[in-house]
Order: sequence, then structure tokens, then C-alpha cells
Amino acid sequence: MIGRVSECVFMSSESYLVCLDMDRVLVDHLSTWQFVYDQMGLSNDEAFELYNQGLLDEWDWIKLDIALIKGSRSPSQKPVTDGELRQNMEGMPMMKNWKMLIQGLLDDGAKVAIVSGGLQQTARDIAAQFPSGTPWKRRWGGIDRFTSKRFADGQDTRLTVFTNGWLTGTQYKDDFLIDDFGRYQVQMNGKGSIVKMLQRRFGISKEKTSSVGDSAGDIGMFQQSGYSICFNPWDERPLEHCDEVVREKDLEIILNKIKNKMSN
Repeated sequence: MIGRVSECVFMSSESYLVCLDMDRVLVDHLSTWQFVYDQMGLSNDEAFELYNQGLLDEWDWIKLDIALIKGSRSPSQKPVTDGELRQNMEGMPMMKNWKMLIQGLLDDGAKVAIVSGGLQQTARDIAAQFPSGTPWKRRWGGIDRFTSKRFADGQDTRLTVFTNGWLTGTQYKDDFLIDDFGRYQVQMNGKGSIVKMLQRRFGISKEKTSSVGDSAGDIGMFQQSGYSICFNPWDERPLEHCDEVVREKDLEIILNKIKNKMSN
């Protein structure tokens, strides 16, 4: 799915923070959730419409999505498992030059975080392509052991990851069932608080923080950043909250803009 990038040495003497949305930024698809639905022949249009009408909050939306996935099988069929969902995410379409963007930022001394309401497994798969050179360990904002073994030779990642998704439940043969409740780290309007937390963790100021997103859900992230880019905006709502707009699907443009801005 995603080819691994070898570890490189930092080149910059001063660190900065870059927070990246994932769906429609690193991933060239409407959403990672939708990609899985398409693979399974499912539609979550009903829940999406309820959410847009204000009749459903984000936590209940995730629970309905998990129920939709689990309920796609009859009792006589094999239940949906963690391994099957991972397989359904194979072939995720990635944005042009996504590896160049992340590797270039890391080489320039940046701390890189994925902050997205998208599915955690794709974010972890992305993060695992940039191993730290140190053994995997469980940490907040890290990747899971399985992904570390699969893509990073048992190493930790240099990235920090905050996303949503499914949780594993009880064991089923050599796999695991899907729990009834999902993983909910990123609220639609809560990205700004995650950026603040990362700034405290790394000791990096707002002025030395950049963010890249595409929708109204990224406004909080933009507001907490010294430099923000709206990448192929989903609609007009975030435009008044960002510093620049890029309307071309090429993340090399983003890399050059951030490096030039952060070097000033």
C-alpha cells in the first residue's frame, strides 16, 4: 500500500511544528471512512444527513458508523474483523508527493503530526513509513505494535498521530472482532486544542506552528497556527481563517511554502 521511506538526519537547528489533516490532504479521497464503505458496498448517507441537520453529534455518528459496519453481516455469516477492515484499507489513494512533504519536513527539523477525524489505521500506516530508529513503545499519539511490526521493523514512528476509528473487541479465531464503540480522539471543532497540546509537549510557540487542512473542521487548527494553508478547500468556510490557499493537488507546493515561511 505505502512504500516505506528510509530514516534521514535532521538538517535544521531550530524546530517547528506542522499539523496535517489527512482526508483530502495526505489521502486523495473524499474520506478514509468512505473508502472503507465503498470497499464493503455500504452507505452511511443516513447518518451523514442526520449529522448535517444537527440531529446527531460526532460521538453518536461514530457509533452508528461502527454499527453499520458490524451490521453488514447476518448472524450466519462471518463477522467483520479487525483484519478484514485493515485489508479493506489497502490501496488507499494517496496525494501526489505526500512522502516528499513529510520526509522534507522531518529533514528540515520539523515535528510532524497528523490531526484528523479520519480512520486511525491509514494514519498509522502513513506514520510507520517514517521510523524513529528506536524500538516501538506504547505512547499517546503513537502507532500500534501491529503496524510497527508490519511497516517499521518494530520501530516507533517520528510522527505523532491523533485520529478516530474502530477499536478491537474479543478475539475471533486468529483475529479480533470490532468493538461496539469507536476510537474518538479528534472532535470536528476540537483540532485547535490538540495543536495547543502538541505545542506544550514540544515547547514550540504558535508562531513556529504551521497547519494544513481543507475544511471548516480545520479552522481551530488554523487559528492556533502562525502559518496556515487551506489545501484544495472543500468549501468557502475556512478561507477567511487561513493565510494561504493552494488549489493544486501537489504537496511539494506545501513543502516549499512551509520551509520558506519557517526559515524566516
